[in-house]
Amino acid sequence: MPLKEQFITDENGKTIGVFLTIEAYQTLLDQLEELEAIQAYDAAIAEEDEEIPFEVAIAEIEENC
Repeated sequence: MPLKEQFITDENGKTIGVFLTIEAYQTLLDQLEELEAIQAYDAAIAEEDEEIPFEVAIAEIEENC
């Protein structure tokens, strides 16, 4: 979706803000959330921690509650 932003400027013409439609704002938030998930996945893959089976992880969590 192409952005149709409107810039806010101060009395000197310096851009100090932007207006977006709600739809554009929500699209940006959705894309940011997806990017953060991708970055978290990439970071997790890059770690060299020991892998734990899901069932073992759940059991450990339940033991500590």
